[in-house]
Amino acid sequence: MADNTSMVGGESFMRKINDQVIIVQVLVSAFLCINFLLIITFFMKDFFFTTTCYILFANTLLSDCLILIVTNVMLILSYFRVTIQLWLCLILFTVSSLYNFVTPVTLTAMTLERYVAICMPLRHPELCTTRSALRCVLIIHGLSSVPCIVVLSIFFASATHRFYTQGRVCSVEMFILHSWQSHLRSAISQLYFLIMCITIVFSYVKIMKVAKAASGENKTSTSKGLRTVILHAFQLLLCLIQLWCPFIEAAVLQINFMLYVNVRYFNYIMFSLAPRCLSPLIYGLRDEKFFLALKYYGLCGFVKNKPLHSFYLTN
Repeated sequence: MADNTSMVGGESFMRKINDQVIIVQVLVSAFLCINFLLIITFFMKDFFFTTTCYILFANTLLSDCLILIVTNVMLILSYFRVTIQLWLCLILFTVSSLYNFVTPVTLTAMTLERYVAICMPLRHPELCTTRSALRCVLIIHGLSSVPCIVVLSIFFASATHRFYTQGRVCSVEMFILHSWQSHLRSAISQLYFLIMCITIVFSYVKIMKVAKAASGENKTSTSKGLRTVILHAFQLLLCLIQLWCPFIEAAVLQINFMLYVNVRYFNYIMFSLAPRCLSPLIYGLRDEKFFLALKYYGLCGFVKNKPLHSFYLTN
C-alpha cells in the first residue's frame, strides 16, 4: 500500500485510499477473531493437540495470525510514513518472510498426512504420532526460514554501516540491495512452488485411485479426503501466487503508479487475506469433530444436555 505523500489526484483519491485501509482493518480484525477462537478451541481439548492433522491445522492458524498482524503493522507504518530503526524493521521482515512460507509448506504437509491416512491406513498410526507431528512443525519452520536466511545473509554482507543508523519506512524492498537478489529470491520461490505443486498433484492422483477402488463407508471417507486435498490445493495456489506478487507489483510500478496502488491492494486482499480465511473453512467448519468443539465452546458450554456433549465424554 503506497503512502499518502506520493498520491496524485486530490481528495477523492485520498478518500479512496482511506476507505481501502479501513476495509483492510475490518477484514484483518474479523479473520483474527475467528482464528483466535479456533486456536482457543484447539487447546481446550487434548484430543486435538495429540492428533497430527489438528496440530498442523493449529500451526497454520498461528502462522496466519502472525502474518496478518505483522503485514498489517507494516501497512500502517508505510501508509503514515512512520520511520523506525533498522533492528525493529528487521524483526518485522523476518517474521513476515518466514510465515509467508510456513502456511504453504504446512498445507503441503497436511496434504501428505491425508495421503498417508487414506492410502496407507495401516501405517498412519505409526507415522503420524504426536512426536512426529511436532518434529514436522520444526522441519516446516526450518524449510520456511531458508529464503529469509538467504536474503538477510546477502543484505548483511552488502549493507554499509551508514545504512544501519538511518531511520527508514519499513518495507520488504529495503533489504533487496541488488537486482540479482530479487532474481535469486524469485528462483527460490519458484523452486518451492514447483516442489509443493508436485506433492499436491502426487497426493491427489494417489487418493483418487483409492477413491475409485473404495466402496461403501470407505468411499465416503476417501471422497471427503479428496475434497480436502482439492481445497488445500486451491488455498496453496493462492498462497504461492502471493510469493510472485512483489515481482508483479514491481513491473506494474514502472507503468503507472495509480495502477500499482490498485494492484497491490488487490493482491493483498486476494492472495494474503483470502487464503487465511480458507483454513477455518477446511478444518473449522468441514471437520465434524472440530466443528462440534467450536460450537460447544463458542456457546460457552450451554449445549451440555444435547447430543453434542457426548462428543466430549467419549473423546
